[in-house]
Amino acid sequence: MANLLVYNTNREEVGAIEASDQIFAAEVKPHLFYEVIKWQMAKRRSGTASTKGRNEVSGGGQKPYRQKGTGRARQGSRRAPNHVGGGTVHGPRPRSYAYRINKKLKRAALRSALSLRAQQGRLLVIRGLGLDAVKTKHAAAMFHLLAPNLNESKRQITSGHALVVAAPGQSGDSLHNLKLSVRNLPKVNYLPIEGLNLYDILNHQYLILREPEIRRLEELLENS
Repeated sequence: MANLLVYNTNREEVGAIEASDQIFAAEVKPHLFYEVIKWQMAKRRSGTASTKGRNEVSGGGQKPYRQKGTGRARQGSRRAPNHVGGGTVHGPRPRSYAYRINKKLKRAALRSALSLRAQQGRLLVIRGLGLDAVKTKHAAAMFHLLAPNLNESKRQITSGHALVVAAPGQSGDSLHNLKLSVRNLPKVNYLPIEGLNLYDILNHQYLILREPEIRRLEELLENS
């Protein structure tokens, strides 16, 4: 079993938790990251690019000029693609770029990403995560301490760079207050456990979980 350190919100060590080796100490397979990220990005494409064919552009009610006697090539309509303002040939049309991949591939990529963050020491298990009130300033100070931006300069103070994965929380409780407080933090995002995905894990420098979420991930990803 892998041992993960447990911290409080001041990043002081308060204990440890045993976690599944299959999920938090698995072999990291970067090629899975490529396949799953490509799939996620394809699903996000809007696919709304569109052009008009010759049957959709205006004009073309009569011939541009007479058939014979001009010395020019015969033309039947100004809607033809060789005319300015004519239709486009084989232009883009609205379409979906989404495709399907195997569920086992997605879960294996998630296990690799969780193991990578654990190996890097950037998977933090936090006890007592939450805020007593909705206050962005307090959230910024907490995440600057828990998950400092690794790219910031010494003169620059940021709110941290982290993905927080926890239960949605009920209105007024500490988790819900935290969720509302991080909305204006540019590099901190809050996701419910059901929304955990590879792109968001790799797009943040730190991954922050609570102990219940560790157990929930074991239920979802172990032996799958």
